[in-house]
Amino acid sequence: MLHVNDTITIQDWELTESFVRSSGPGGQNVNKVSTAVELRFEADRSPALAPAVKARLKRIAGRRWTLEGAIVLQVEDTRSQARNREIARERLVEMIREALIKPKPRIATRPTLGSQRRRLVAKSVRSDVKSNRAKPGTDDD
Repeated sequence: MLHVNDTITIQDWELTESFVRSSGPGGQNVNKVSTAVELRFEADRSPALAPAVKARLKRIAGRRWTLEGAIVLQVEDTRSQARNREIARERLVEMIREALIKPKPRIATRPTLGSQRRRLVAKSVRSDVKSNRAKPGTDDD
């Protein structure tokens, strides 16, 4: 079981781990030991997560979200299989915790009359500066 917070716990049947050979440096160790971890979490079928949380989790996961509704995390940070496994689980918990936070709704506001006037004055000043840069005698009027 994987504890996310006090109310949410991910069951073992929702998680699948497979170990593969890691790429990159490592000498002879890289060719012999399967240290990279591929953690698969069946997020879409998880009863622990609310539909709104699943939708936010899908957006957060991005490319790691599969067509079957699973999140696949690949970790090959260290040469230790156990440590890579811990890192993968920590990353999954962080993603779920981030998805649990409901974003504040954006409230559309209008610019004040003073800010609109200041903007127009600034535009006209800038226009004057640029028109003064033109070569003398090249009026298009």
